Amino acid sequence: MFHLQGPQLLQMLEKSLRKSLPESLKVYGVVFHMNQGNPFNLKALVDKWPDFKTVVIRPQEQEMADDFDHYTNTYQIYSKDLNNCQESLATSDVINWKQHLQIQSSQSSLNEVIQNLACILYVMPETARKLLPSLPETKNLPVGYGAPKAINQEMFKLSSMDPTHAALVNKFWHFGGNKRSQRFIERCIRAFPTFCLLGPEGTPASWSLMDQTGEIRMGATLPEYRGHGLISHMLAVHTRALDQLGIPVYNHTDKANKIVQKVSHNLHHIAIPHGWNQWNCEPL
Repeated sequence: MFHLQGPQLLQMLEKSLRKSLPESLKVYGVVFHMNQGNPFNLKALVDKWPDFKTVVIRPQEQEMADDFDHYTNTYQIYSKDLNNCQESLATSDVINWKQHLQIQSSQSSLNEVIQNLACILYVMPETARKLLPSLPETKNLPVGYGAPKAINQEMFKLSSMDPTHAALVNKFWHFGGNKRSQRFIERCIRAFPTFCLLGPEGTPASWSLMDQTGEIRMGATLPEYRGHGLISHMLAVHTRALDQLGIPVYNHTDKANKIVQKVSHNLHHIAIPHGWNQWNCEPL
């Protein structure tokens, strides 16, 4: 596959992917941040240029030194042609199948190429208005941002995350709980805007982080502070801040997580048709 290098080509790729939303959202989110400084040192590959069919985003080879670190060994894929996608992945060394790795996409149809794990992918209202005006749900959105849920501001103080908070986030992240995930979380905190609510002890009681695709992930509230509307407040604040920075805003949740689904509904988030997909792969 062809490695796209230089700001001009990457900006062209971003504009092209924007035309294919929402199917291209996961890859579009990564390329957007590659054009904002590329904090995760990623590379974009296409089957051909400029009339590409398949795009693969992956880390630089030197970043993937740990064969067991599937947090770093993560690929985002968008394809206009599944046959082309399968051929591109099968006939190139773009994916190191000898490693533990993740593959992410906004296209559930890629299940025909890789075993599927699907979640619900939500786009925030202002991002939907700008990037997905053709979606029927976009036309019925109320004007303005979803109002943050009122919280006890004497007890909880808005702040940003620090890399020293990574261990706490790692403890409550469904996909985390190990040294590699904690290293990944630390990197996300350093690279992107983060928000948290500090509890009475001066440590995070609730938080919201982004990953390298620009997706809001790893949000949680400590068990003793649940039921106070903190995660709803965090999502509303984080969404507004990112939108004002011109960053496309979206997040996902498991289909069984009814609490986050309710929060997303109350904040008028739009569930996009193709969902959130991730494939975890291990060498045989």
